[in-house]
Amino acid sequence: MDRRDGMRAADADREAVAERLRNALSEGRLDLAEFDERLQRAYAAKTYGDLDGLLDDLPPVTAAGRSQLVPVVADGLPAELTPGPDGRYPGATRRWLVNEWDGYGTAVGITIAIWAVTCVMSQDLLYFWPGWVAGPWGAVLLVTTVLGLIKGEPQQWAAKQARRHLAKQEKAERKRIEHESGGADGPAPGQG
Repeated sequence: MDRRDGMRAADADREAVAERLRNALSEGRLDLAEFDERLQRAYAAKTYGDLDGLLDDLPPVTAAGRSQLVPVVADGLPAELTPGPDGRYPGATRRWLVNEWDGYGTAVGITIAIWAVTCVMSQDLLYFWPGWVAGPWGAVLLVTTVLGLIKGEPQQWAAKQARRHLAKQEKAERKRIEHESGGADGPAPGQG
């Protein structure tokens, strides 16, 4: 046993191993039972040696964060949540922009509709107050959009969406397995 194996692992080290295990699950390298068992061991690990044993049979990871030899499309992810060969998410900028501006368009549309209805009801062209909603909010959104594009926010957002999607899949799979095995507390009420 070398000196490093006996050194204490940090929370960041455990989280890095957990992330690698999540990737291995999404790549189809681990089944859910193996993933769950290794994940529990990762979070319980005290030393680097405890962590190293969890990844020994998995291929090394490239700079893009994916395993070498990994297919471009990860199992279980829709195409828009799957990084391309360069590690970038295709269409991320468009989807991020829609996500950022969607609430703005809805709110401005509603305020303009209210203004239009009040104009019709009063039979007069009233002061265009929706401009006070659209203008400042739009200016703030424009600045944050430009800054986000400069900082690469769309790719980070897409990666976060992919992780959320995988977490939801893992949770659904665990629930399915618990349901099929009768759960921790036995059969559900009304069964058996």
